[in-house]
Amino acid sequence: MKLHWPSRILCGAALLATMGSVKAQQSDEEELALSYGDKASVSIATGSQQSLSRAPAVASVITAQDIQAMGAIDLNQVLESVPGLHVSMSSLTSNPIYSFRGISTTYNPQVLMLVNGLPITNVFVGNRSLAWGGMPLENVARIEVIRGPGSALYGADAFSGVINIITKTAKEIKGTEFGARIGSFNTRDAWLQHGGNLGPVEAALFLRVGHTDGQDGIIQQDAQSALDRIFGTRASLAPGPVNASRNALDVRADLSLDAWRFRMGYQKREVGIGAGLAESLSPEDKMPESRLYLDLNYHNNNWMPNWDISGVLGYYDIKEKAGNPPFTLFPRGAFGGVFPNGVIGNPAHSERHAHMSFSAFYTGFEKHRVRAGAGLRLEDLYSATETKNYNIVTVPGVGPVFTPLPGLIDVTGTPLVYMQPHKRNLAYVFAQDEWNMAKDWTLTAGVRHDRYSDFGSTTNPRLALVWDAAYNVVVKALHGRAFRAPSFTELYSINNPVTIGNPRLRPETIATNELALSWQAASNLQTNLSLFNYQMREIIRFVPNADPTTGSTAQNSGSQSGHGFEFETTWDATRTLRLTGSWSYQRSTDDVTGEDAGLAPHKRLFVRADWRFAPLWQLGTTINHVADRKRQPGDARPPVADYTTVDLTLRREKIAGNWDFRATVLNVFNRDAREPSLAPGNIPYDLPLPGRALYVQLQHSF
Repeated sequence: MKLHWPSRILCGAALLATMGSVKAQQSDEEELALSYGDKASVSIATGSQQSLSRAPAVASVITAQDIQAMGAIDLNQVLESVPGLHVSMSSLTSNPIYSFRGISTTYNPQVLMLVNGLPITNVFVGNRSLAWGGMPLENVARIEVIRGPGSALYGADAFSGVINIITKTAKEIKGTEFGARIGSFNTRDAWLQHGGNLGPVEAALFLRVGHTDGQDGIIQQDAQSALDRIFGTRASLAPGPVNASRNALDVRADLSLDAWRFRMGYQKREVGIGAGLAESLSPEDKMPESRLYLDLNYHNNNWMPNWDISGVLGYYDIKEKAGNPPFTLFPRGAFGGVFPNGVIGNPAHSERHAHMSFSAFYTGFEKHRVRAGAGLRLEDLYSATETKNYNIVTVPGVGPVFTPLPGLIDVTGTPLVYMQPHKRNLAYVFAQDEWNMAKDWTLTAGVRHDRYSDFGSTTNPRLALVWDAAYNVVVKALHGRAFRAPSFTELYSINNPVTIGNPRLRPETIATNELALSWQAASNLQTNLSLFNYQMREIIRFVPNADPTTGSTAQNSGSQSGHGFEFETTWDATRTLRLTGSWSYQRSTDDVTGEDAGLAPHKRLFVRADWRFAPLWQLGTTINHVADRKRQPGDARPPVADYTTVDLTLRREKIAGNWDFRATVLNVFNRDAREPSLAPGNIPYDLPLPGRALYVQLQHSF
C-alpha cells in the first residue's frame, strides 16, 4: 500500500518512539551547551513562554550567544541561519527580502517583523521601511522566528513568517558595556549600553553610531544601458558599484517598575540608493529616514487567581525624507538628451501608527489554558510630498513617455503627486485555547477577526495538535490561515501610468498545512523535521491594462502553491565542539502559468561549527549553500547561478581584563555571489553580494 507523506511521517514517529530505549548520555561538562543561552523556550507561538519542542508552531530561536558565536555583523546574516528562510536583496536601497518557503516579492510584505512583540510594518509599501538599514545586534537578547502563518495571533502580514526581535533588559546587560568595530568598506561602529537600577526602576540604555561605505560589487548594466541602445547615447553610469553606504544612529531605553515597562527606540538612517530608484545607477543618492517607537506595557501574571493579564499602548512614527541632493531616476543626458540634468524625482512620506491592545490568560478550567484579547490600531500616512522635473504622458500604442517640466517643481497636493495622504483604522478580537485533551496530547485552537476601515473584514483560524509520542519524540500537525493587507501604494498610487493603485483590492490569503517531528536522539543530539504545503490566493499584482501601453493596475490576480521540507540538527560532538546544520527544500508554482514562481532557492544547506579549542578561545565556521533559483514566469534569462560562501570567526574572551576580542572574515573565498534582479531584467546580470570582508571588534564590560 502506498502511503502519502503525512502517513509516512506518522509511521516514522511511531518507529522513533520504539527507539526510546536509547539512554540519554550525560555530558561530562556543560560548558559548550550553557554558552548558547535559553534556546529551549519560545514566546512567539502562543503569546507566552513555553517549550520550543512542544510549541504549536514550527519555530526557531537565536540567542545573543549564538549571534556572538557566528560573528554576525548584521541582522540579515543571523536570519540566513534559519531553516526555510533565505535573505535575498532588493535593487532599491539593497533592502533585505526575507523569503520564507519560496514566497519572495519586491517589498516583502508577507513577513511580519516585531520588535518586543510589536509590529513595525510600514503601511506605504508593507515592508519595514525603504531605508531600513538593519538592527544593532549588540542590543539583541534573542530572536524568535515562526515559519508559517501567524495571523490567528498577530493579524495582518503574519503570512509566510513572523520574526520577533527581543532587545536586552537591565538584567541581561548587568552593568556597563562598550565596544567598537572596524572593517572592510570603511566600516566603523561604536556602541555603549548600561543595565542597572535607578532607585526602584530597572533601566537599560543603549546608544550606537555607525557608518559604512558599503560593498563595492559591480553592476555591469542597468536600465539606462537599455535606453542608451534605443537612443544611441552613453548616459549610463554602468558598469559601476552598487550604492550601499549607510549612516546609522540607534538609541533605546527600557524602564521597568513592578508590572510596568516603558520602552523607547529612535533610529536614524541614511542609506545608499542601491542599484537606483529606477534601477539606474545613481552613486550620490542617499535616502534619509528617522523612526521613533514608544510603548507602555502592563503585565501581571498573578492579577487574580487563575488570571494573567497584559495591556499595551504604542506609537511609532516614520519619516522617510526627500533626498539631498534630490534622487536621480535616470542620469544626465537620459532620453536622448532631453534631460540634461537627469530625470529627477524626489518623493517623501511620513506615517504614524498608534495602537492599544489588551489580552488575558485564564487557567481556571481543568485541562484548558484560554487566552483572549482585543485591540485598536490607527495607520495614518499623513504626509506625501514630491518634487520632480518630469511628467509621464501615455502615448497610445507607444506607452508611457517621460516629458520634461520647466524645472524642478514641487507637485505636493497637486494632481501630479504620486499619492495623497490616507489613513485606515483597524479593530480586532482573538481567542485561543490550549487544551490538554489526553495524556501526551495537546490541541491548540485559535481564531482572530480583523475589521479594516478601507477593505473590510477577515477571519483567520489555526489548529495545532501536539503529541508527546515518547519522552524524546514530539509530533505536531498544524493548520493555519493568514492574510496580507494591501499596502497604500497598491490601493492609492496615482499619476503613474506604469503602476496604478486600486482601492477595491482585497487582502491576499494563504492556507498552510504542516507536519513536524522533533527527536532528541541523545542528550547531545537534537533533530527536527518539518514538512509543509500551502496555497496562496488573491495575490496582489500589477496587471497590464487592456491597452498595455497605458500601464498596469493593482489587481487580486492569480494564486501560488508550494510544498517542501526543512531538516535541522544540533550535535554537541564533544565538550568543546558544537555542530549545527539544516537542509531546506521548497518548490513553489505559479498556478496561472504552471511555471516555477521564481526568485527563491529550491535548496539551501547551512552548516555551522563552533569549537572552543582552548580556554576562552572559540573558532566558528559557517557554510551557506544556495542552489536552484529560477526566474519569474516570463523572464527568459538563464537561472541564477548557485553559490557557496564560507565565513570564519575567531573570539577571545577576557583578552586583557574584561576586554573581549572578535575577528570575522565573511565570504572567505571571495565568491561572486548574486541575488536575482526582477523581471524583465533591467539589471540583466543580477545584484552582487559583498565579496571578502574582514571585521575586528573589541568589547569591554564592567
